[in-house]
Amino acid sequence: MNSFDTDVLIVGAGPTGLMLAGELRLSGVSVTVLEKLAEPMQFSRALGFSARTIEEFSQRDLTTRFGDVQVIPAGHFGGVPLDYQVIEGGSYGARGIPQSRTEAVLGGWAAELGARVRRGVEVTGLETGADAVRVRAVDDQGELEITARYVVGCDGARSTVRTLAGIDYPGTEPAIELRFADVEGVRLRPRFSGERVPGGMVMVIPIGPERSRIIYFDAAAPLRPAGQAITFEEVREAFERLSGDDLSGARPLWVSSTTDVSRLAAAYRKGRVLVAGDAAHTHLPIGAQGMSAGIQDAVNLGWKLALEVKGLAPQGLLDTYHSERHPVAARILTNTLAQRLLYLGGDEMAPLREVFAELVGCHVTVQRHLAGMVTGLDIRHDVGEGDHPLLGRRLPDRDIVVDGTKTTALTLLHAGRGVLLDLTGELAEAASAWADRVDTVAVDRFDHDCVTAGLLVRPDGYVAWAGSPDEGTGGLTDALSRWFGPASA
Repeated sequence: MNSFDTDVLIVGAGPTGLMLAGELRLSGVSVTVLEKLAEPMQFSRALGFSARTIEEFSQRDLTTRFGDVQVIPAGHFGGVPLDYQVIEGGSYGARGIPQSRTEAVLGGWAAELGARVRRGVEVTGLETGADAVRVRAVDDQGELEITARYVVGCDGARSTVRTLAGIDYPGTEPAIELRFADVEGVRLRPRFSGERVPGGMVMVIPIGPERSRIIYFDAAAPLRPAGQAITFEEVREAFERLSGDDLSGARPLWVSSTTDVSRLAAAYRKGRVLVAGDAAHTHLPIGAQGMSAGIQDAVNLGWKLALEVKGLAPQGLLDTYHSERHPVAARILTNTLAQRLLYLGGDEMAPLREVFAELVGCHVTVQRHLAGMVTGLDIRHDVGEGDHPLLGRRLPDRDIVVDGTKTTALTLLHAGRGVLLDLTGELAEAASAWADRVDTVAVDRFDHDCVTAGLLVRPDGYVAWAGSPDEGTGGLTDALSRWFGPASA
């Protein structure tokens, strides 16, 4: 197999697949996206995205496309109130942005960059070779084959790509079910973080004038058989019984449900096939972590896969996608299962909830730990030796002055390339052999006490090297080689 229809074939045109398509196109890699659905979904579970995802959209200059993004300053952890602004940049996430809007923004961006999206195409087979992957699919015109250098499954928890590639998806079986509906024509009292009530939990999130999303957990309701549709009458009866609210005048727009099934792919990569988003991890949707984790997968993977396609990647770079993102997802599964017990457990969990609330209320370190865990703002990757506080962490979006012009740090990442912030004027020569992959920016001032000489920032925004004035450039060139491949001749 040596003739390619596209460099990378992405299966699934949800937020993860579309974000990955845009990331790859920023690097000049050809991308085709296949989507089973003929039209984008109009309703979805996600109603926002996390603080870390807001940052990642900002570093690609996408945030303004969503309009005025309002954040939720406070939320909860397992039903225990928590102020997420206890950490820098912290929030419970963006308020009231449905997944359909996120998909429209990312789809428009990817298309502008030249990504091709083909809808109404269902993948039926996959054959991997030493240098390519051949994918069989079917659309309304019949069968087709597409050959790509790499295939990425972004096709959800029931991923066809993951199954065909033989990637295991171990985890826990469902024990409880959340049910929800979007309704209009009735005014309901907001219950943003949900409220425990006798027999379960109820939540009300306003999504428009006289329009709300209602979510509930009915402890007395058994799990429905897989594939059995839920009716609005079932939702109305249970929600009224649990909440005391009257839904008699409500018009249903959409009803659905989800379980607490939690699964994590054993490997994020198998040869030339990779998985991301729900195809790699699925869990109870608490804290806007699901869709956001998928988008973060895409940002982590995109630049690495692009360097691999171009033949510029250092040995092992693509494997760091698994080593960096798999632990993040494992932690999300752990915290959502813990929140399920606190939030939806019965009276036997009351003593634990009381002790947990005491810890959260009395100790700022506990608050910061939980807020960092849910938002992803505490992620720190292993990028090599060193004890600099920013090493392996995200580039802080502080004010920065370049050529006398004040801006913010994340604007330097709009192009999706590596960036070397040079505060000394002495680093450009050492980095010149990587100029085709890394932009060197002479910085007049960076408003962060820990930045004294320079920072090497990966395209995903994580700091790969932090220098001091007396260190020299040996560590810098080592970091450039480790993350961006060999120097150009």
